[in-house]
Amino acid sequence: MKLSADLAGFSARIGHQFRRPELLLRAVTHSSLASATRPSNERLEFLGDRVLGLTMAEALFSADRGAAEGLLAPRFNALVRQETCADVAREVGLGDVLKLGRSEMMTGGRRKEALLGDAMEAVIAAVYLDAGFETARDMVLRLWGARIAAAAEKARDAKSALQEWAQARGMAPPVYAVLERAGSDHEPLFTIEARLENDATATAQAGSKRAAEQAAAQALLARMEAGDD
Repeated sequence: MKLSADLAGFSARIGHQFRRPELLLRAVTHSSLASATRPSNERLEFLGDRVLGLTMAEALFSADRGAAEGLLAPRFNALVRQETCADVAREVGLGDVLKLGRSEMMTGGRRKEALLGDAMEAVIAAVYLDAGFETARDMVLRLWGARIAAAAEKARDAKSALQEWAQARGMAPPVYAVLERAGSDHEPLFTIEARLENDATATAQAGSKRAAEQAAAQALLARMEAGDD
């Protein structure tokens, strides 16, 4: 089987040359156009979701080796959710090559978030079946690269990390209070308290409110993570 020009172009955009082109055709075929001889992408979507999940879990685990599970989980969820998959699908023009029934075509199926997200997962599965996990993982890391980097950068922000930790446990976001402002206008010294809904606190001092808040958040997060252990 030879890929049509539009699918060949899509294959080039995701950086994978299919040895079994029928896998890609199946990955872009929505159930509205499926038949007994032309299966839809639903089973591939199921498999692709798992390949994506393992890839993201591995990437986050490696990017932040000191993060507790409670911090990794919300980052993972943000990277694998349907909206993110749909965003990636738009970036590679997946909507343009979807095979849809007339009803879906007439109702803007090529732009629907659910269809795009599901199809993106199906494409991941198609690459996995065509060339194995390492190839599928490399493609995912390439297409999700900026998003993974952003998650890793966010991990270095102690205030964001503490907020993620709290929200993962159903708590309100932490609050910060200035306990003292000492020094001159040119060389101030702020003492900041970070407090969680469970009344756990930590304090820190720095020459700016932002720096003191980050230091207090880091101290409180370390205390909470130690308690999790």
